[in-house]
Amino acid sequence: MTNSERDKAEIAARELTKSEATERTVTVREATDWVASRNAMNRDTAYELLLTYNKEPFHIQHALTVECVMRWFANELGYGAEADFWALVGLLHDLDFECYPQEHCVRQQKLMREAGLDERLIRACASHGYLLGVDIAPEHTMEKVLYATDELTGLIGAVALMRPSKSVMDLEVKSVKKKYKQANFAAGCSREVIARGAEMLGWELDELIARTIQAMRACEGRVDV
Repeated sequence: MTNSERDKAEIAARELTKSEATERTVTVREATDWVASRNAMNRDTAYELLLTYNKEPFHIQHALTVECVMRWFANELGYGAEADFWALVGLLHDLDFECYPQEHCVRQQKLMREAGLDERLIRACASHGYLLGVDIAPEHTMEKVLYATDELTGLIGAVALMRPSKSVMDLEVKSVKKKYKQANFAAGCSREVIARGAEMLGWELDELIARTIQAMRACEGRVDV
């Protein structure tokens, strides 16, 4: 266990009631599990929360796509035990964008706390707005993946729609790279953020694009609104 994990567990232990703490010795695992159960949000509840603040099919489709992509990366990168959590982060990362675009990644922190979401999820979602309105830098691999792929999924999706197949199944990296270099194509998808995300992960841009295409292939046909 890292120092950071130990610190979090100690904080979790202190959150147990005094009566519980005096009855027995609280182990690190018990304390961590207690906090996790208290803050747990299942997928159905998270989806209901998403729909509370998002009505546009495009925004809902994007949330579902990033949810699926994040789950794929969790399994791909060896975080399979946390795949559900990674997916929830993907689903809720743009919670406030439709209703509060000028406060994106800021307002959602308040909305999420009001909904009782755990701080790790709140931080992860907010971190994808790093240098774009918030100063919460992506630190965990999960946060870096979200930062790197959020804009990229939009770009890849736009490229796929230009193809006769309207699909990512036959999409190649070179096709995405060609459109990536055209600043006026899918201009809302920040190339700067994508490049910075690849750098955070220590990947070449081509590797990030290739892996994200793979992730979106795994999701195709499963994320329709």
